[in-house]
Amino acid sequence: MRALLVLLGAVLPLAAGGVATAAQRLPSWQLSPTGVTAQFRGLSAVSARVAWVSGTQGTVLRTTDAGRTWTPVGPPGTETLEFRDIQAFDADHAVVLSIGPGEDSRVYRTDDAGRHWRQTFRNTDPDAFYDCVAFFDPWRGLVMSDPVDGKFRVQTTADGGRTWRQIPDTAFPPALPGEAGFAASGQCVATVGPFDAWLAFGGGARARVLHTGDAGHHWTVTDTPLPSSASAGVFAVAFRTPWQGVAIGGDFANPTAPGPAVALSGDRGRTWHTPPQYPAGYRSGLAWLGGSVIAVGPGGSDLSPDGGRHWTSFDTGSFDTVDCTALGACWASGAGGRVARLQR
Repeated sequence: MRALLVLLGAVLPLAAGGVATAAQRLPSWQLSPTGVTAQFRGLSAVSARVAWVSGTQGTVLRTTDAGRTWTPVGPPGTETLEFRDIQAFDADHAVVLSIGPGEDSRVYRTDDAGRHWRQTFRNTDPDAFYDCVAFFDPWRGLVMSDPVDGKFRVQTTADGGRTWRQIPDTAFPPALPGEAGFAASGQCVATVGPFDAWLAFGGGARARVLHTGDAGHHWTVTDTPLPSSASAGVFAVAFRTPWQGVAIGGDFANPTAPGPAVALSGDRGRTWHTPPQYPAGYRSGLAWLGGSVIAVGPGGSDLSPDGGRHWTSFDTGSFDTVDCTALGACWASGAGGRVARLQR
């Protein structure tokens, strides 16, 4: 959505009344000094040693030594852009998305660890505003815009982000009045496997999630129980398998509002339900860690060991986004140049 706009402390009560016990083993974040003050809403975890972050003032950083050092590798001449999302395929290859109205929404790609970048997409529609990017594999990916004139807008690539084409409007259901994506964590688009993807929205009368099971050729839409308003909706969606997913969000303008801001699906996003427990307040990012889920936001970090049904707070620091690899390496990033690696 336009211009949108977790150090283990005392264990906090769960929002729905549960309390963590001393016997529970909780993770913690190990901060990794970056030397900059940019806000990093874009994050891509490659391994325990390699990660990329992107953010304000055209900043892109890369580490290959588990966060001991960070190297600035952003595209030159982009200091006025906000890189809200990044997808890294390894230590050398990455795609980064800048957000904003009109030509501020762009995609760049590097094939040499950020030494050189090529702009591969520049939005020319003043009414479009691109929010998030995600890939099925190193070749096929999607980048999502807010709806334009009541129609969803998504670009697709089949060559690793080197070229893009718009998916026809006829592939989508109509958008709701005021409906938009939230460029808060780079997680309003999620993919699993070669065909399934989900798009997360808010801003309209209902907070909704779109799903495709054929790599973007056709889309269906489902309501979630999350609150929706100009500042509320689904901020992030993540699926462990094509069937099991979590949506998270809340109201960024009222981040301590107690209402349920988590929804679960066990049927590829066809239906969503509220779990018995949920984090206290607004959360902007989430990631699967095996069968567990980590959620982060300005108010802290939470862990669900059972796929989103029950949650425990394990950190009170502010992060905007989180990403975990298939082998269990997790990173988080946020405002003030904050980046951390999960310790378990």
